Amino acid sequence: MYQLIKLVHILAVIIFLGNIITGLFWKAHADRTRDVRFIAHTMLGIIRSDRWLTIPGVVVITISGFFAAVQASLAILRTGWIFWSVVAFSVSGLVFAFRVAPLQKQLLALAVTQSEETFDWTLYRSRSVQWEIWGFVATAAPLIAVVMMVIKLPA
Repeated sequence: MYQLIKLVHILAVIIFLGNIITGLFWKAHADRTRDVRFIAHTMLGIIRSDRWLTIPGVVVITISGFFAAVQASLAILRTGWIFWSVVAFSVSGLVFAFRVAPLQKQLLALAVTQSEETFDWTLYRSRSVQWEIWGFVATAAPLIAVVMMVIKLPA
C-alpha cells in the first residue's frame, strides 16, 4: 500500500511542478509578443490550469504525503525532512494564494479591459514583475521541498 500511495504522491508532485513551471514559460512567451489579446488568452489559460491542475495537485500531494508518512510510521513533526518540506510547501501555497493568484487576476483584467491602443504597458510591467518575483518564491519553495524529500535533508 505504501508504494501505491508514494506513487500517487510523486505523480501529483510532477503534475503540480510541471504546471507551475510551464505557466512561467507561457507568460514570458506571451509578454514577448506584446499582443494584448494573446497575453489575455495566456493569463486565462494559466488561471484555468491552476484551477484544474495546481490546486487539485496540492490536495493530492498533501493527502498522499500524510498517508505515506503514516504508512511508513514516520512522525511528520519530528522527521526534519518531512516537517521542513511541509513548511516550504505551505510557504508556496500562502504566496500563491495571497500574491500570485491576485496578481494573475489583475494582469488578466488589464489585458481584457484595455485595447491594444490604450494598453498601459507601464502598469502591466509593474504588476508582471511582482508576479515574476512572487511566482519565483511560489515555485522555488516546492522545489526545495522536493530536494529535501529526495535527499531526506535535514535528518
